[in-house]
Parts: sequence; C-alpha cells; structure tokens
Amino acid sequence: TLLRQQAESLGVGINYGQIANNLPSPSRVAVLLRSLDVRKVKLYDADPNVLRAFAGTNVEFVVGIGNENVARMTNPSLALNWVQLNVHPYLPATLISCITVGNEVFSGNDTTLMANLVPAMQNIHSALTTLGLSDQVMVTTAHSLTVLSNSYPPSSGAFRQDLVGYIQPLLNFHAQTQSPFLINAYPYFAYKGSPDQVSLDYVLFQPNQGTVDPVSNLRYDNMLYAQIDAVYTALAAIGRPDLLVRISETGWPSKGDPDEAGATPENAEIYNGNLLKRIEMKQGTPLKPNIPLDTYVFALFNEDLKPGPTSERNYGLFHPDGTPVYNIGLNGVLPGYISSYGRKCQ
Repeated sequence: TLLRQQAESLGVGINYGQIANNLPSPSRVAVLLRSLDVRKVKLYDADPNVLRAFAGTNVEFVVGIGNENVARMTNPSLALNWVQLNVHPYLPATLISCITVGNEVFSGNDTTLMANLVPAMQNIHSALTTLGLSDQVMVTTAHSLTVLSNSYPPSSGAFRQDLVGYIQPLLNFHAQTQSPFLINAYPYFAYKGSPDQVSLDYVLFQPNQGTVDPVSNLRYDNMLYAQIDAVYTALAAIGRPDLLVRISETGWPSKGDPDEAGATPENAEIYNGNLLKRIEMKQGTPLKPNIPLDTYVFALFNEDLKPGPTSERNYGLFHPDGTPVYNIGLNGVLPGYISSYGRKCQ
C-alpha cells in the first residue's frame, strides 16, 4: 500500500561515499545494507557497479551529478545523454528516485557554476520527461547551511542576500516539479566552532533545558531541528512556505585533529544513536510537527582519501572491513567479515 511505502521510505537513509581505496565491493555492501534494513542510499555519482549490485534489492537510490559536470548539463543533448547512460538502463531493477545536480554549489564563490545550476536541473528534468521517467525520478540539489545569512533563532532564518537571485529560480523549479529542498546540516560544525558557547547536550539530542524561540515561542531541545526550521523560515520569507525540506547529510565524526572539539567515538555514537531514535519516532520539527524528517546519515564508511581535517575521514558508521566504528544498535553482516552483536539494552 501507499501508506506502507511512505512509512518505509521514511526509514533512515545513508550516504555511501567512496573517496577511499579500501572499501568492500558494492555487492558485499548490498548484503551489509540488507542486513541493516537500510532501504535508502545516497551516492555522489551514478557508479554503475553500485547500481548493478543493488538490482532487485528494493533499495531506493539518490544518484548525483558532480559540480564538475554541471556546466555540461546546460546542454540539453548532453543532459539527455547523461540520463540515458546513468539512470535509464538501471530502472526498474534498481530503484532510482532522485538525481542531485551539484552539491553545495552556493557555498563556493564560482558564480558561473551558480548561474548554470538551474538550467542544468531543468535539462535533466526535461530529459527524464522525454524518457517517461519524470514521475518516478525527482531532480534537486543539496545545500550547506552557509546559504543562510541567519539561522538563530530559527524564526529569523533568512537566505543570504547575495544568493537570492540564484535561489529564487531554484525554488520556482522545486515548486513546479514538486521536488524537495535538500540541506546538509551538521550541528557538529557549530559545536566545533564554539564549544564554550554551545551546549554539547543540546547538539547531541541529550536531555537539556532547550531554548525557546522568542518570536515563535517554540521550544527546541536540539540544534538539528532548529537548523531545519531556520531553513523552513527562510523559504517562507521568499514566498515558498510549502516546499519540503529533506536532510541530505547529517552526522558526527568519531575522530578529529587536536583542535576539533567533540570529535570522539562516544559523541558520534550518542549523536547518531539518538538521531536514529528520532527518525524511528517519525518526529517532525517544532515548526512542522506533522512532517517527519526525511534524513540521510553521513556516512556509511570512513573514507581514507578525503582531503581536509582528520574529522573528514572519520564520519563513517563502519570501518571498511565492515566492523562498526561504535555501537548504535545496528546489526550488520558484511560477507567475509561478520560484525553482528546484540542491540543495546534500552
């Protein structure tokens, strides 16, 4: 039934990044994810090995077009070619429900890339329409929270003035195609930036007194929900109160450099464990209590080749050998390696 599909599709999603040289084969990853009952996976490309390995598994995929390919997608025939090559051959055996065009495009300073984004998305959507796939495959893009000029309190959420000219046409596209607005939201960054000012319990979904938004009078007991409501407020402020917000990435690193406060396995276990409980409760935010958060955790594996601070290589729930980095009650089996243990007592 549709209701069951909706309930299932609101399970936790996971980001499956592959910037590493030691990851298990996609067919083994398919077994691991099946054993975890994870039904939603987000890729950063359209890796044919992954899409083939997951044929017939009922796992729903988000595939990605990297920032380096956005400009080419402004050519309609290249966009059609991309969909014919990277999406069409795998359907319906592999469920592909969404294509992200670019990632955090508005966080850099490449204005050419920013200007190309919506035309590229329109061309990908047109290609899907041409192939009769636009009813089953959505087109969107993911943003970091830096697209907001203000996010606290949530009622003051607003888009950066220098981006509104780019964001308005994007939101028109979302409204026309009924696709969600994707946000990569990391309370960890706020904590790392000012560990003295930000309450660790508040960012980790632990019991705390919370904060009350002075304008909306809504009470927030965790930062993630406050960040999402700031996005909803920003959308409403430029005339799009009805768009759906989806969390395309959130997570917590289990290890970091000496100056990366809070990057520990204990905190990562608490953040992701509490997040999973909230997802299971199908909880909405204070501003949108009836819209359960659709969330993709970052990430499946630690990725040893990612550039940047140590934390960047340590967001995984699993080591490449299939053993869990910490215990959040996920029983997983990676063929060739067994990593299975009882759920924690609640």
